[in-house]
Amino acid sequence: MLEPVKLANFFIVFFSAASVILFGAIYALTFAWSRLKNRPRLMPLAYAAYLGLFAAVIVLAWAANLFNNTFWSVIVLLMLAGYLVAPHAIWHLCVGTHAEDLHDEVVPIKVFQQR
Repeated sequence: MLEPVKLANFFIVFFSAASVILFGAIYALTFAWSRLKNRPRLMPLAYAAYLGLFAAVIVLAWAANLFNNTFWSVIVLLMLAGYLVAPHAIWHLCVGTHAEDLHDEVVPIKVFQQR
């Protein structure tokens, strides 16, 4: 059984949860921007944001007493591993899905054509 969050840890939980959202968004955005615009210099910034996400998740799990239970400890570690790997997998999926579009000539359909 999980222990409830101590009242003294409320602000730690609040700010670390907000940091998880913030660093996760920065990681996803800088990763995508680096890949879309072909700017590999932004990739270290994305990984720095992931390190911030990692630290925020560890603090959140500690303050919320999640490391007292093996199940929740595994969930936290799976989430961290998944968020590191997911943008890479999604990028490769998108590139593989749209690879055929780059080779085919697409004729744009004009919805409102004037006659």
